Amino acid sequence: MRDGAGMPKKHLGQHFLKDKSYISRIITAAEIGKDDVVVEIGPGKGALTFQLAEKAGRVIAIEIDPALAQELSELAAPYSNLTIIEADALRFLYETIETNFKVVANLPYYISTPILFRLMELRRNITSMTVMLQKEVAKRIVALPGGKEYGILSIAVQFYAVPAILFQIPPGAFFPVPEVDSAVLKIIPRKRPAVEVRNEPLFWSVIKSAFSHRRKTLLNSLSMAGFPKEVTEPILHSAGLAPLVRPEEIGMEAWGKIADALSEHLPIP
Repeated sequence: MRDGAGMPKKHLGQHFLKDKSYISRIITAAEIGKDDVVVEIGPGKGALTFQLAEKAGRVIAIEIDPALAQELSELAAPYSNLTIIEADALRFLYETIETNFKVVANLPYYISTPILFRLMELRRNITSMTVMLQKEVAKRIVALPGGKEYGILSIAVQFYAVPAILFQIPPGAFFPVPEVDSAVLKIIPRKRPAVEVRNEPLFWSVIKSAFSHRRKTLLNSLSMAGFPKEVTEPILHSAGLAPLVRPEEIGMEAWGKIADALSEHLPIP
């Protein structure tokens, strides 16, 4: 075991789950069976890892901390179905896994959003994701139109998957104790996007443009992004939206209608 393996590293956002009752609840929520391949992101000191190995056909645990990766590798010796990989989860080539897999992860708060975007890219290879992350981020992911939490992250996940918050975990369940509450989220990738759109790059361009000026009306924010008001105003009207509507008030289907209508008037960006 390397020196320093037992001390959490602040720059890696390490908070180790220590409460066994919550560990059991996560294992149950992940619904692991002997036919499953499980990818665990950020195994830390192995609180979930070895229980996953007891239930799954194969477990691949990706740990960025060299000291923890070596410690886990030593402890993993009795488990023939457990592989510890020292790697950055954002750069790991998940495509090298030759079968569909489930994800279980205690995501470091500071990189939770980019990891989720990376996993969304891999959605066709992922059966389910059971992830623990900051409660505020979880609320943004499941948010519906009309609230301040609703935004690009909400749409990006809900367009490709069905997310649900299962339960919350208090700071005292971790070592060291974080300053925020956590939540466990179950994400099931969709076979098809939530809405069919003609031009997906344009769909995302419209949404990103709108939310980059979310305090402005959609008409004004799209105008600032280069979409002329004389084009967008009748499109909003045909979608049943008022000219003063703001981005956080617009649902998925309406975004699809707006993007499809714009695709008829503007060149592909």
